[in-house]
Amino acid sequence: MEILYGTWHWSISGFLIGVTMLLLIYFGKTFGMSSNLRTLCTLLGAKNKSNYFNFDWREQKWNLAVVLGAILGGYFATHFLSGNDIVQLNPKTLQQLQTLHIDLPNGKMVPDAIFSIDAMLTPKGFLILLLGGFLIGFGTPYAGGCTSGHAITGLSNLQLPSLIAVIGFFIGGLIASYLLIPLIF
Repeated sequence: MEILYGTWHWSISGFLIGVTMLLLIYFGKTFGMSSNLRTLCTLLGAKNKSNYFNFDWREQKWNLAVVLGAILGGYFATHFLSGNDIVQLNPKTLQQLQTLHIDLPNGKMVPDAIFSIDAMLTPKGFLILLLGGFLIGFGTPYAGGCTSGHAITGLSNLQLPSLIAVIGFFIGGLIASYLLIPLIF
């Protein structure tokens, strides 16, 4: 059972992602999470409101299984496959969190100061969620896909726009980590 409770080496996860991508390419499918939101909105009638949602969602309904699998997989992993090991963070990370006046995670994956329900219900937390949702909602279609779509599908298909997008994602993450988060917190 340790194989289910412990973390996997990156080469095993990478190999499984590679096999999955080869199967998707073989069957002429692509992978990405943001396209599922478009499919769900179309399924729920958004095509009457915007031409962006006017496409045949039935061709993408197989991809909705990815969303369901991610939700169910996260639930089962959290409730049934979580070990008793406390997450060990790098001491430099803990020091940087204290410098930013962010509470230490204390064995959790993320600190409550950023990711708790109480933090999200504050005006600052709500504005961060609203702005982040707005940027993702408009940025994903503008970029032609999400991080998983570009980084997994696009790069495995050797698409130059995906390489440019992934480089942009990393630069944006660095800017957020080193400039924006210290300003916000």
